[in-house]
Parts: sequence; C-alpha cells; structure tokens
Amino acid sequence: MSLPGISPQEYSYLQSATQGLNEQQLRTFLMVYSGKRKNPSDMLMFAIVGALFVPGLQRFIVGQIGMGILYLLTLGLCLIGSIIDIVNHKTLAFEYNQRMVFESMQMVKMSNF
Repeated sequence: MSLPGISPQEYSYLQSATQGLNEQQLRTFLMVYSGKRKNPSDMLMFAIVGALFVPGLQRFIVGQIGMGILYLLTLGLCLIGSIIDIVNHKTLAFEYNQRMVFESMQMVKMSNF
C-alpha cells in the first residue's frame, strides 16, 4: 500500500479492514480509497488556512458541516477551536479516513468483484 503520508496506525487499520479481500478487490479498494483519503499534511494546511482566513474550512473538508458552520459563525470558536484543530490535524485526518475505509469497503463489496 503506497499512500502518501500514511501513518503506522492507519496502515495497521487498513490491513485489518482489508483482510479476506482477493487481489482484484484489494486493488479496487485501494483505487477507491486513495481517491477519498485525506493526507494529514493536507489537513494541517487546511487547519492553518481555516485559522487565518476561513474559520471552519478544515471541518467542511472532513464533512462536518455543522461544526464548520459553528466555527464560521464564532470565528473558529474564538480561535481556540482552530488552534486545537491545528494541533490535532492527524486525528482529524485519521477519523475521516476511517469513515472512507468503511465507505470504500461497502463499494467494493457491492461491486461483486
């Protein structure tokens, strides 16, 4: 699995999630997942831009629309929430990627390869 910026935690999660897939299913999964996955370094960039210019950008990117609107209306929860997101950018990316693993697995299983 050659994904940019993959952490050991994410790698082990992917290994456990893809157990039992044949070679074709694994290739299809990796193709779908790599298109949906967020790199932690990209999340750091989104969090910094969110703190400086567009509060909540990082939350919109990971699909947390409600939190994104809250950050936008409260200027990043008075900048404290944006700073916390900068510190926790790897966690934001990993939680988002976990959801994308689940969605990608569902797509692979429904495609019946």
